[in-house]
Amino acid sequence: MTIATIRAGNGSPPGPARYDVRHTTTYAYSEAVPVCHNEIHLVPRELPTQRLLSSFIAVEPPPAHVATHVDYFGNATGVFSIDEPHERLVVTSTSRVEVDPPREWTACRPIPWEHLRDRLRHDTAPATLEARQFTDDSPLVRASAELAAWAGESFTPGRPWTEAVIDLTRRIHRDFAYDSAATTTGTPVDEVFALRRGVCQDFAHLQIACLRSLGLAARYVSGYLSNERRVQGSTGEGDFEAGMVGADASHAWLACWGGDDGWLDVDPTNDCTAGTLHVTVAWGRDYADVSPVKGVCVGGGRHDIRVAVHVTRIA
Repeated sequence: MTIATIRAGNGSPPGPARYDVRHTTTYAYSEAVPVCHNEIHLVPRELPTQRLLSSFIAVEPPPAHVATHVDYFGNATGVFSIDEPHERLVVTSTSRVEVDPPREWTACRPIPWEHLRDRLRHDTAPATLEARQFTDDSPLVRASAELAAWAGESFTPGRPWTEAVIDLTRRIHRDFAYDSAATTTGTPVDEVFALRRGVCQDFAHLQIACLRSLGLAARYVSGYLSNERRVQGSTGEGDFEAGMVGADASHAWLACWGGDDGWLDVDPTNDCTAGTLHVTVAWGRDYADVSPVKGVCVGGGRHDIRVAVHVTRIA
């Protein structure tokens, strides 16, 4: 099985990349909403390879109550309530982030994938127990024998876990068409598998379900994607071209646990490992844990939701 076609690090520049990110979510209601309560995951995480330089969130109309906390998975989480009639709600997040190049996946030790599966079953070390929670079914991801069999074409006996994950990433990119009209945020994984179509959220959920069906740990990652990549064979600082899919909205990918080597982030939508073009905001079991903006409201009639994301690379 070839694995050479995947773009390690997604063609990103060799040094750190700095971005300004603007994420605007607009709700328009056909009738006035007297009160609403909302939860947001819009602040990028602080990571060994990612630094949050600044972050600001604006809400219009101004909330009556605001609170922030770090959720169970370590994500920065905000909650707010509006208790005045409004026909429009706008949430705008502005962040500046610096991202370092990640370790190449080829630097991970070639441990057979079955060893990781068995370790997750039996090892009681804290790091293993923390990863084990990502082996179980979650609200939007269900394991199945069918997915285990399909993923098994990549996870052949004794194959190093990194090679198998990369190969599965490539197959999803090859066999599934990106189609924003084919699914919704609640489309089940088995339906995505049958349709062979979807968006980044669907492809991340599908690969997570495949990995969990084999007894491996996989988590859902929400963030942003720069819509540029280095022109193949170039070394110039400005030699970039558009080409990354999913950069006009919140993006999604996944990470698989590799034991002592930590987590490997892969992006099946773009057939690549996550690199300096990816800005991590939050992670959880699936999309339901890390939805950028969600909430409940009273009334409102018909709801129209629009999302605009702009990721600008700066010097």
